[in-house]
Amino acid sequence: MTEAAITWSIAGLTAIGVVTRPFRWPEAVWAVFGAALLLAFQLIGPADVWAGVSKGFDVYLFLIGMMLLSELARREGLFDWVAAIATSHAKGSPRRLFLLVYVVGVVVTVFLSNDATAVVLTPAVYAACRAARVKDPMPYLLICAFIANAASFVLPISNPANLVIFAGGEMPPLSRWMQTFLLPSIVSIVVTFACLYWTQRRALAEDSIARSVEEPALSRSARLAGWGLVATAIILIGASAMNLDLGIPTFAAGVTTTILVLALTRQSPVETIRGISWSVLPLVAGLFVIVEAVNHTGLTALLSGKLASLAAQSQAQAVGAAGLSVAIVSNLVNNLPAGLFAGSAVQAAHVPDAIAGAVLIGVDLGPNLSVTGSLATILWLAALRREGLHMGAWAFLKLGIVVMLPALILSLAALSLI
Repeated sequence: MTEAAITWSIAGLTAIGVVTRPFRWPEAVWAVFGAALLLAFQLIGPADVWAGVSKGFDVYLFLIGMMLLSELARREGLFDWVAAIATSHAKGSPRRLFLLVYVVGVVVTVFLSNDATAVVLTPAVYAACRAARVKDPMPYLLICAFIANAASFVLPISNPANLVIFAGGEMPPLSRWMQTFLLPSIVSIVVTFACLYWTQRRALAEDSIARSVEEPALSRSARLAGWGLVATAIILIGASAMNLDLGIPTFAAGVTTTILVLALTRQSPVETIRGISWSVLPLVAGLFVIVEAVNHTGLTALLSGKLASLAAQSQAQAVGAAGLSVAIVSNLVNNLPAGLFAGSAVQAAHVPDAIAGAVLIGVDLGPNLSVTGSLATILWLAALRREGLHMGAWAFLKLGIVVMLPALILSLAALSLI
């Protein structure tokens, strides 16, 4: 067996380990183990390992800052308050509650990233459903899963995968980003809502909710955390507009807000730090190393060549083929490794913005097909389990086919029209 074949085999097995989590070991264990195997078999050297890890520096800072802000908001009850307000404004209507939760999910995803929607908003929505005596909370919880991916390419900050795709390359400035993704994002959000509502219409028709719901008090620390989130969103939008990296400002905003809130409440930082999913960082680092190793085999050059050839023949066909194929691969191996490989190929091929945009839409929206498609959906499943709820892979797949495919096809069509 050639070195290239061994590298591909280790990369494939690592992807399977990350998605299926044998022995219930965390995803990060398999990513780091795969990278360690590549080093042990001398398929890559220490310099290659460092090159792969260092490419994710901006991503690590972004994730730490966002996780700090999300954990603060969760601990101070900000999202519980938002969910309760939405439930109160539903005025006893399940359909109105469905719409309000969807709107909240869009806002959280766009400005706080899809992982925040999965990790923080999901338990808040469940708590609000219990307070409103909702018979079946699953239609509202499904919103958290689907909107986390459907709205994740409105802004560069809406999904860590966006930073992963452009790691090692140049992130498009905000004006160019909005020109490329605003219309497809609107299509994705609207079509996902329509399809998801259609699948849940019977459950909503049979449901009933309390007209009056007790709204939890919003503490000073929760208000401060909220203002920290608003300030962070403004800073990041400004950084995107100036074509600056997003990691350092996100990290600085997260640390500053954390210090201010903890100083106000006179709390120890230990619990806040402990509540962060630190395993995400070695997971991303391990995947960066594996992509670095695969790049040495020539696979990225092969993919970029095919992508450039397809773009030369027909840009419209390239948009459709790239978006659909990347979406399928994202569900097979998870969108983080798929995004890393696709991003490397796009940067090497120097394709037009429309084709690069199709790849990003496939990575961001495509994972709505399966429960293992994205890290956000995996985190959503974990949040459900903590509440004693269950969503099977087959049941989610049947929903995903109805919800994701129309949204993906129409979003790619909108991209082609730009």
